[in-house]
Amino acid sequence: MRPRTFVLLQGVCSPFFARLAPALQAAGVRVLKLNFNAGDCLYWGARPATHCRVGPAQLGDFFAAYCARHGVTDLLVFGDRRPVHQMALASAAQLGVRSHVLEEGYFRPYWFTLEGAGVNRHSRLPRDPHWYHAVAPSLPPLPAPQTFHQPFATRARHDVAYHVAGLLNPLLFPRYRTHAELSAPREYAGYLRRYARLRARHAADAQRAARCLAGAQPYFFLPLQLNGDTQIRDHSPFTDMHELLDLVLKSFARHAPSDTLLVVKNHPLDYSWQGHGRRLQGLLREYDLAGRVVYLESGDLLPLVLAARGVVTVNSTVGSLALELARPTLALAAAVYHLPGLTFQGALDDFWQGAAPPDLKLFNNFRHTVMYATQINGGFYAAPAIALAVAQLLPALLRERARLDELLASTPPHGAP
Repeated sequence: MRPRTFVLLQGVCSPFFARLAPALQAAGVRVLKLNFNAGDCLYWGARPATHCRVGPAQLGDFFAAYCARHGVTDLLVFGDRRPVHQMALASAAQLGVRSHVLEEGYFRPYWFTLEGAGVNRHSRLPRDPHWYHAVAPSLPPLPAPQTFHQPFATRARHDVAYHVAGLLNPLLFPRYRTHAELSAPREYAGYLRRYARLRARHAADAQRAARCLAGAQPYFFLPLQLNGDTQIRDHSPFTDMHELLDLVLKSFARHAPSDTLLVVKNHPLDYSWQGHGRRLQGLLREYDLAGRVVYLESGDLLPLVLAARGVVTVNSTVGSLALELARPTLALAAAVYHLPGLTFQGALDDFWQGAAPPDLKLFNNFRHTVMYATQINGGFYAAPAIALAVAQLLPALLRERARLDELLASTPPHGAP
């Protein structure tokens, strides 16, 4: 067994990679780091690192030469859709370097995802329900997750520190270009504006939600996602939530039973530059939906999902929650849970007329298999969550073969060679 050499590219805006590296080194792994901006440098600290300052056109050649020079065996990144990571993952596949991609969990809140060459739409998890029925019965029971608290303020402090450091990018990394949709100042201004307004909306939202939950009229539920999230930008057919709202409200107006409501809930981390409420008002007039759509900026997600006649989503993890609660669910993009027997496989126009609930046996087998093969207990921001994540991730990274690869080799999906 040849010695392992990991190269770490960009991680989350937190000390997570800096805490993981010593654990890998203590296990006998050589750890290298590539920094692409001043925020990377801040959270990596004074540890040895290579600062990558080449332009986008030279990144592929730079990375290939770097891997060859240092004998890199493994690549570790957070997120597979950042431009530098797309380049590195493609290059790693050609070089025979093993890739490890981290991402937020397919199941929340105490898990994050570890996969090979990609996540979400690029995941190697099969879309074959028979495979999960075949695999799950042989798997060991899942341990209960260790719980932890990750205050939003902690995550916000890390994010602010990362972007304040980024003010030095024009001097230290002049060719660096962010993958984010908006600049940090505009995003923070949006958060502040929205949360100032939320205080005045909480009571009214609670009353609207209570009326929906009282059951006077059945309702469908549409949770919005973030425009800038890679789930929308790279893993869906939608440019933004305005396109989604237009599609869903038009279909709801024409095909949903006339006695039903549509409850639309904004994402809790939306920074409000798009003005969903204003857009909705225009659509209500256009499609003659006055009195049939309830818009919420805040509120408890779980009871709203549990009481819904059905849930429409693009590819949010709210979809997996809806399946767990046995709610009929339609995914409008290629989510990992978008399987026959779980989500509705027909058109949006047909969903309103009586979609069947998911097969709970299939969901339990799906969840068990996905948790075993790809989910790691821990978090990226608060110190206890990071410590747990490092301890749980380390053995998964050190395995000679990923759990998912072992399962795919021992039980190929239906129809696979």
